[in-house]
Amino acid sequence: MLRALMFILPLALVIYTLIDCLNTPEDEVRHLPKVVWVIIILLFWIVGPIVWFVAGKTRRTPAGGRTPSEWHRNHRNEWVAPDDNPEFLKSLREENKKDESLLKDWEADLRRREEELKKRDRGEDTEA
Repeated sequence: MLRALMFILPLALVIYTLIDCLNTPEDEVRHLPKVVWVIIILLFWIVGPIVWFVAGKTRRTPAGGRTPSEWHRNHRNEWVAPDDNPEFLKSLREENKKDESLLKDWEADLRRREEELKKRDRGEDTEA
């Protein structure tokens, strides 16, 4: 059990550190390029991850509260409630206009069909 633990803990440390290194944006990596840090982490099992934690990454909260998905877009999303989002409200208005016009078309078609049925019924009643 102790032998397995002596292998599993450093392996878990390397995996965690490697993922942390790969998810860190280039502008937050210190001293060496990110590729060199990955090689150091993989070659030096115990020392590499410890050195990464100590010297490889800027350990402060990034300005603007960036997240990994935003690193690729280079901007911060501003979440707006649907009630306050003008684009969403505009899309709702456009949808309502389409639905209203479709409903008017259906009503007109229904009235036309009802009139045709009434005319047909009157015509059949007078013939009999």
